[in-house]
Amino acid sequence: MAIDFEKLVKDIVKPLVVYPDDVLVKVLSEDDDSVVVQLLVHPDDLGRVIGRGGRTASAIRTILYAGATLENVRVKLDIDSY
Repeated sequence: MAIDFEKLVKDIVKPLVVYPDDVLVKVLSEDDDSVVVQLLVHPDDLGRVIGRGGRTASAIRTILYAGATLENVRVKLDIDSY
């Protein structure tokens, strides 16, 4: 059971943003024990994804960390705009 981190992030983020077609998720590097996921959103949606005080971004990362523990890997989420 391998977790698809790209699909997981897209499924979480797309309902939050105004421009869901501009959401782009890439797995930048995937080693045996770590995964780096990059999330790119429209500049107008960046505040929605980060949230007040970073709470939304923190919640997204918490969900990713929970999935990563099932795979025994570390995951890092980078959030940027175009």
